[in-house]
Amino acid sequence: MLVDSGRAAADRQERIGRRIALLSTGIGFLLAVAKVLVGLRAGSTAVVSDGLEAAGDVLSSAIVYAGLWLASKPPDFEHPYGHGRYETLAGLAVGAMLLLTGAAILWHSGTSMSQEHQLARYALYPLVAAIILKTALASLKFRTGKRIGSTSLQADAWHDLTDLLSTTVALIAVSLTISDPARFASADHIGGILIGIIILALSVKVVRRTVGQLLDTMPEPQKMEEIRRVARDVPGALGIEKCFARRTGLRYHVDLHLEVDPNMTVRESHDIATHVRSAVKESLPWVADVLVHVEPYPREAGVTAFRQGGYSERMHGK
Repeated sequence: MLVDSGRAAADRQERIGRRIALLSTGIGFLLAVAKVLVGLRAGSTAVVSDGLEAAGDVLSSAIVYAGLWLASKPPDFEHPYGHGRYETLAGLAVGAMLLLTGAAILWHSGTSMSQEHQLARYALYPLVAAIILKTALASLKFRTGKRIGSTSLQADAWHDLTDLLSTTVALIAVSLTISDPARFASADHIGGILIGIIILALSVKVVRRTVGQLLDTMPEPQKMEEIRRVARDVPGALGIEKCFARRTGLRYHVDLHLEVDPNMTVRESHDIATHVRSAVKESLPWVADVLVHVEPYPREAGVTAFRQGGYSERMHGK
């Protein structure tokens, strides 16, 4: 019952992540259209650049939504570990989108540096609206992404952060150009260049983090210690020789080498291994499954540790 409730909670969290990604896609689409149209009409390079970044944000949110949806599919014969890698791949795609968007903005801003123009004051309106909306979205995604352990949702939050930062740069640049066109004639173009550099820098951070998961980087030591603690608390478990974990989407698959009394029968050691597997999955909903390999505990320490585990020597024919 507890296992089912833990899994149900995890599934509910995945659905929440998909809904947030879908909401972000809708808001981002409206902001992107507004920025590009207003930027072109007002003659602002910075606003158009920020609109291009927002368009990339729309596409990345759509990728995150697709990744979370595909990752939620249950394991099948060809994918016994589930489809969680789709979520990780979505995070990598978001990083790639940031990289391409940053390069495109740099090119656009650099090629338009020599163009002189007069900015309209209404160029500021979509920027102010974007700062308010993106602040709320980034905060929501960071909190939810950390709670459910979603790489792609957190990557999308970083994308929102770059959008917020780039929008702030655009706001300052446009404000300077409008306030004093003669003195700050290049501020609008320089703002576009700074936006491109910011996005390129953060794209590297997102890609490095996601690639680490694709390479089966171990989780933080606190999580590994939680797995060991739960396994050691099972009666009959005398020690943990090895413990590895790899991430597949929002959850981890664990390989655990469990030490038991060497005088046990195969059935008895198998029962303990089964209890360890169930205990870890029940106590830690972020663990998808546990593969337990049984090892003999050192004979000289086995009797003492076995008694401490709550079993009597008589149970095993001693």
